[in-house]
Amino acid sequence: MENQTEVREFILVGLTNLLELQNTLFVLFLLLYLTSLVGNAAIVVVAIAEPQLHTPMYFFLGNLSCLDIFYSTVTVPKMLAGFLSELQTISFSSCMAQLHFFHFLGSSEVILLGVMAYDRYVAICNPLRYTIIMRKQVCLVLATATWSTGFFHALMHAVATARLPFCGPNHIEHFFCDIKPLLKLACGSTQLNLILLNTVTSCIAMGPFIITLLSYLYIIMFLLFKVKSRSSQQKAFSTCGSHLMVVALLYVPVLFNYMLPSVGNASQRDMMVTLIYSAITPVLNPLIYTLRNQEVKAALQKILGRKVSTFT
Repeated sequence: MENQTEVREFILVGLTNLLELQNTLFVLFLLLYLTSLVGNAAIVVVAIAEPQLHTPMYFFLGNLSCLDIFYSTVTVPKMLAGFLSELQTISFSSCMAQLHFFHFLGSSEVILLGVMAYDRYVAICNPLRYTIIMRKQVCLVLATATWSTGFFHALMHAVATARLPFCGPNHIEHFFCDIKPLLKLACGSTQLNLILLNTVTSCIAMGPFIITLLSYLYIIMFLLFKVKSRSSQQKAFSTCGSHLMVVALLYVPVLFNYMLPSVGNASQRDMMVTLIYSAITPVLNPLIYTLRNQEVKAALQKILGRKVSTFT
């Protein structure tokens, strides 16, 4: 098929054109990005280094931290570079690659949160069979399925978007290449893309969301009516509370941004919402899991103490 694409590069409008604000935002998001890298890398290291954390819960938590590292890396460095240049351009192929990896990692994280909710359900409501149900092979299959589903879901969007004709203008009203602002620039029909966005992406988002809601509904009922120990209830609610906070931080902006059916003209709103789950949520996730999780804090202190003693 003849390639009808005439635009060979796009210009990212970015968050703002004000020079003074650009410098401030550069420092702010650079600090957020570095904090995200350090925090999530620390969780990955702890989950691997500490044998006591070699459980399904921390295996999936390590996967979540890896996704957060890659997820923020897809968009934030390019956004930071835009703050330092007057004109931020991106080639067509790089734009499609950024779109693919953003949706690959984002949809994988959404699915992983559903898997983590199921893991908590089995651990709390069926503890005697937990090691059998969530054995190592099952965890590996679930993790592989999560990453694979996210990859092919994103590939579908990237291919469908790359086949559209773009004949100008080439200014993307965003700080990275996302589907909705790109569809506004397409010269041909975007009906298929919108159908994929509103149906397939909705299923990818809502499926794990429903699993999460059902899992926690069963957990709450089980804790209230079957568990009599107050300390056991508090421990379970504390663990589940961390996961629910992460779910809310991701799902609220994602559902707000992608469940709306129209391409719309609210580009500033879309950018602000995207900033939450691409730059801010990856910073908050490791803080939530370390501040509310005694096992992770104890493992971190153990590793840091070991490093200090080795150094001295």
